Amino acid sequence: MPKLKSNRGVVKRLKVTGGGRIRRRRVGKSHLLTGEARKGKRKKRLPALVSKADHRRVMQLAPYLDKMK
Repeated sequence: MPKLKSNRGVVKRLKVTGGGRIRRRRVGKSHLLTGEARKGKRKKRLPALVSKADHRRVMQLAPYLDKMK
């Protein structure tokens, strides 16, 4: 069976936590932040986890992501 190709853009954007969950960056932190509340901007600094519903889709794009710890 040949190796599968990972989507390199996805691999660069995601990291795997110690427990095996996938960490992602929060959206909406690049521009138009003047209308955003201070608390909202502060929350967007922190990483988020990929939901269980999207986990399968992410693993199709990056099949070896969990082995790249």
